[in-house]
Amino acid sequence: NDWKGVIRAANDLSDDVRKVTGVASPVVSSFAADKGSILVGTIGKSRIIDRIIKQKKIDVKIIKGRWEAYKICVVDGNLLIAGSDKRGTIYGIYELSRRMGVSPWYWMADAPVIHKDEIWYNDDYGYDYDWPAVKYRGIFINDEWPSFGTWCQKHFGGVNSKAYEKIFELLLRLKANYFWPALWATAFNEDDPESPRLADEMGIVMGTIHHEPMMTT
Repeated sequence: NDWKGVIRAANDLSDDVRKVTGVASPVVSSFAADKGSILVGTIGKSRIIDRIIKQKKIDVKIIKGRWEAYKICVVDGNLLIAGSDKRGTIYGIYELSRRMGVSPWYWMADAPVIHKDEIWYNDDYGYDYDWPAVKYRGIFINDEWPSFGTWCQKHFGGVNSKAYEKIFELLLRLKANYFWPALWATAFNEDDPESPRLADEMGIVMGTIHHEPMMTT
């Protein structure tokens, strides 16, 4: 029942485990979980997380209702990632990836991933939570030609959703949430209708400027 962006990030975590250990961690959508699982979900959106909260096995007072907050802890032998909202859960997922040794720049800058036979989570402190101090954090791509546009043409066939998917993933792994698209010769919402849909799914807040058509319903 969780957000599609959370499910997408969970699949990224599965592949990040593969990058580190050589064996992917299967992703299962289920109300029950085997011991030794990684449980991921958004408060109020995930039935399994809400059930654990109702059973008073986890205290989420410190993150509930906060902007983009997450908590990581061990519950009944499972590693649990709970988010206060969609991006909070996504950030918690990618934080685990970062600690395993997968750099946010693994694709964009070919940052190497060091192989590890085993991955351990240290729960000695009994708490592990975070949220941003600044509400909106992101980047603006200015004057996209020739550098950005040429790169998109070479790798993705144009400035389109395929290119933005990689950029959005990088932003989320860096715990950013805002993107102001290029504007010289492109129109984010019109060039590829999949781009604004993807931004919403992944949880990226979009900015616009002068010539960019406003999207209305």
